[in-house]
Amino acid sequence: MSSLFSVAGKTALVTGGSRGIGLMIARGLVEAGAKVYVSSRKAEACDEAVRELSKSGEAVALPADLSREEEVYRLAEEIGGREEALHILVNNAGATWGAPLDTFPVSGWDKVMDLNLRSPFLLTQALLPRLRAAGSLEDPARIINVGSIDGLHVSPLPAYSYAASKAGLHHLTRVLAKELGPQGVTVNAIAPGPFESKMMAATLDAFGDEIAAAAPLQRIGRPDDMAGVAVYLASRAGAYVTGAVIPVDGGLGTTV
Repeated sequence: MSSLFSVAGKTALVTGGSRGIGLMIARGLVEAGAKVYVSSRKAEACDEAVRELSKSGEAVALPADLSREEEVYRLAEEIGGREEALHILVNNAGATWGAPLDTFPVSGWDKVMDLNLRSPFLLTQALLPRLRAAGSLEDPARIINVGSIDGLHVSPLPAYSYAASKAGLHHLTRVLAKELGPQGVTVNAIAPGPFESKMMAATLDAFGDEIAAAAPLQRIGRPDDMAGVAVYLASRAGAYVTGAVIPVDGGLGTTV
């Protein structure tokens, strides 16, 4: 059973991996045996995360601002220069923007759609040679896209571009799963609900008790909840799963 959920000997890249959900996933993969490249916009945040993760295994900082197209390609080149194969790609870097419908700015639409939807596509595209090199039909390479329950149900918050980008990422996951499966690459998405993160901090401060009470499981997500589903998808346990969007939300996205 321990080997079923092991990713020992595998190499992973986690974008937005220096904090929040990305760091939860990075920690899970490191502790399950993977060498993990942690990328985020701020170099100091990457370094701090890697110092902590290195207590449990092998982690490497590779900062990049994935809101910029040239930085997406630079990150892919950095990985290509260091690794012949990439077993696990976690597309987690993202942003949100809230504003009333009548005044929602074009800049807020473009920033969120570009980082949440365009950049994962471009990075996946650029890293395909390394993913194909790592995967086989028996043990595929894994792409894990981090979506949101806001892409599954209608949030009460006025985050129009965020919801649209995550719904788009969920369906892009299915489209890529169909195309890349025969090439030895699975593509799945995690749809988190409320977890403690910088993006969710203000919402949880204001409404955390009400959100927890509304969920069938009556609590906010914990780091192990996110690490567990990521390790499952990345390990032999998840080798026959592709095209799935898995809510990790205590039931909020599917029952409320």
